[in-house]
Formats: sequence, structure tokens, C-alpha cells
Amino acid sequence: MPVTVRPASVFADIATMVGPKNPDSNVCWCLSYRIPNKLNRDLRRQERGAYVKQLCESGIPLGVLAYDGDNVVGWAAVAPRADTAFASNRKIPHVDDLDVWSVWCIRVRPGHRKQGISHSLLAGAVDFARENGAPAIEGYPVDNRGEKVDLTMAYVGTRKLFEDAGFEWAADTTSVLNRFPRVLMRRDLM
Repeated sequence: MPVTVRPASVFADIATMVGPKNPDSNVCWCLSYRIPNKLNRDLRRQERGAYVKQLCESGIPLGVLAYDGDNVVGWAAVAPRADTAFASNRKIPHVDDLDVWSVWCIRVRPGHRKQGISHSLLAGAVDFARENGAPAIEGYPVDNRGEKVDLTMAYVGTRKLFEDAGFEWAADTTSVLNRFPRVLMRRDLM
């Protein structure tokens, strides 16, 4: 059965991809770029999951999820850049004043990697942004030039993944992740 990608609006499904196994763990919940820095620092442990649940209940999908049948196998965070920390990030430039969307986290469940799911997730993020009126979508992957990226840092994607999805280089950044420079990749949607 092929993987399907749908808007992420069910808290339990999102939690399978970004929540901790131990509810008292202090993990990201994919909030680090979604919310203001002060709030991100202040939310701890179970408060982070509660905040994501509250966002889900607002009715605004938080990204897209990949499903293999009924099983969640992947996640991509995508939202208007103006609603994220990228709106004021000094290391990631703005190339113009368009109300672009950002995709910043792509995760695939262990046991489902190397099956093209990250490509499906990125395509789903593009479709989601387009369906919601985005004039363009940006990502900020590492430019690893084919070198292996540590799995804990691979969530931003690679330049090749974005190029394969029709994104083009738009700018260099001053952000570095796992020794690799990050680049601003962009795809026009209009």
C-alpha cells in the first residue's frame, strides 16, 4: 500500500512522531521554531505536549503526517513563516517580503527510512502550503554535499532532498548544523 500524506490535525498521531516515549521527558515536540523563543524555553516536559494539544484543538493543522495504512510513519512541520521563529531569525535571511511558508522538520519513523517517505512528506508540505494560499515555500536544509548527516540533526533535510522536490537555492545562511552550512531553498507556488 502506498504512503499517503495528510494534514496533521490529530494530536495522538502527531504525538507518535514528535512526542517522547516517557511523558516526563523534556523533548522538542517540534515547537522550537514554531513558537517564540521565550515561550519555548519556559515550556517544560508535559507542558510542551499540552501546548501542542491546544494548538491541535485550535483547528489549524501543524504540518503533515505520512501514513502507511493507519500507521503514522512520518512528520513534516510546515506553517507560514510569519507564524514561526524564522520570522525573526537572524541567521536565516529573508530574500523578499512575500508571505512565504516554511518547512523545517522532516522525520521518518525508524523501520520506514530509505523508502522515499521524506520525499512524500516534502511533497505533501508543498501541497499543503499551496492549498492554503502560500505564494512560495522555503526550507533551510544542510548542504552536506553527499556526506552522511547525523540522524539527530537530519530533521532539517538535505539540499538534495529539496532540489529533488523542485526547490532552488535562494540564499546562503549563517546557520550551521552538525558542521554543515544550512542554505535557504525555495519553491515558488504561484
